[in-house]
Amino acid sequence: MRFGHHPAAWRHPSSSGSGRPDLDYWVRMAKLAEQAKFDTFFLADFIGRSGENIEQSSHTGISFQFEPFTLLSTIAAHTKHIGLVATVNTNFSEPYNVARQFASLDHISNGRAGWNVVSSFSPDTGKNFGIKEPPSHDQRYERAAEFLELTKKLWDGWDDDAFDNPDRAAGNFFEPTSAHPLQHAGKYFSSQGLLDVARPIQGYPVIVQAGNSDTGREFAAQVAEMTYSSAQSLEVAQAYYADVKGRMAKYGRDPEQLKVTPGLSVVVAATDQEAQDKFAELQNAVDFSHGVNLMGIDVSDYPLDGPLPDNLPVTENGKGRAQQLIEFARRENLTIRQLVLRFNVSRGHVQVIGSAKHVADTMEEWFLARGADGFNVVPPLLPGGFEDFCELVVPELQRRGLFRTRYEGKTYRENLGLIRPENHNTQR
Repeated sequence: MRFGHHPAAWRHPSSSGSGRPDLDYWVRMAKLAEQAKFDTFFLADFIGRSGENIEQSSHTGISFQFEPFTLLSTIAAHTKHIGLVATVNTNFSEPYNVARQFASLDHISNGRAGWNVVSSFSPDTGKNFGIKEPPSHDQRYERAAEFLELTKKLWDGWDDDAFDNPDRAAGNFFEPTSAHPLQHAGKYFSSQGLLDVARPIQGYPVIVQAGNSDTGREFAAQVAEMTYSSAQSLEVAQAYYADVKGRMAKYGRDPEQLKVTPGLSVVVAATDQEAQDKFAELQNAVDFSHGVNLMGIDVSDYPLDGPLPDNLPVTENGKGRAQQLIEFARRENLTIRQLVLRFNVSRGHVQVIGSAKHVADTMEEWFLARGADGFNVVPPLLPGGFEDFCELVVPELQRRGLFRTRYEGKTYRENLGLIRPENHNTQR
């Protein structure tokens, strides 16, 4: 995200520049991540905006930023190794367009594309697209599953070497037997023909998914190769890790082919006290005067210093994360104000605030105790929080032998230790 995950990040004195999209900023961040030997540059995308309640929304630092494919195509030209993950929502796109966009990005980046498959549905976004009847939670996942199935069929429409050796003397641009036209007629989509881009270098882009609900976990076990999850404690992370990986066998999948990466809301400095002071600056800037929204649940009409009310409305969007929030509030006996400062500011992820040793200790503990295969680093404040992480934490992890000092693979999949999927039309 442009300014960081903390709701007050955009108001911080170090937050410079306008709210306009800034290409140089994103390129600089991607290059910094690559210099630090990160696996992934993961671009969030929250498509659509409401035309209502503009006065209220004008007080929030929502990132009005670039469309992911356009931005990542440019970043691909400025980097060589880091994986490039684009968030694409299956409710507001078509499989054919998405299949050709990802195939293009994978070729442009020499095999570094990843797809964060999102099926969340905001009523406001639905209005942007003229969708009057929002699908249910289960319908969205069902549609997403067919969406992904169809895009894979489209990627498999050509042999890997279909366009490698045009026979100019004979006048054959490609061998006809290398093409595998599809005939897809499903519940949500139908498609006939062939993709107009060669099969991706990686076979398929790396499939990423975020889902904490039971339906989301099942979807992850069936199709995901990386999950972006949230956990407030090691125990919660371990339970999620074991649950999702434990569901994979029934789909014939190896648990090692799914990388679980919980979010890490991290503030690091030379000392623990300095890190706490940095975080306090952000906390003190949180604005409660324009309503309170907790992961999609509006609680503005309730006392800030009172408990979370009973019988909260059930949200169809982000069910798993909303349930985490409610359980956390009850377990810790938090007021609404405390809940915002403990949960909203970290987006439900574990908060680690302290020295490089403290941060690395936490990461090592979660990794060795099977709470994580890696972490999605989400500093509350950008760019400074990420610069601090790269300067202080990465060298500490490398000293401990927990993190690479150089890239070894040629593609994103290879660096993650993921297999390259075979073409279903040609595998034996």
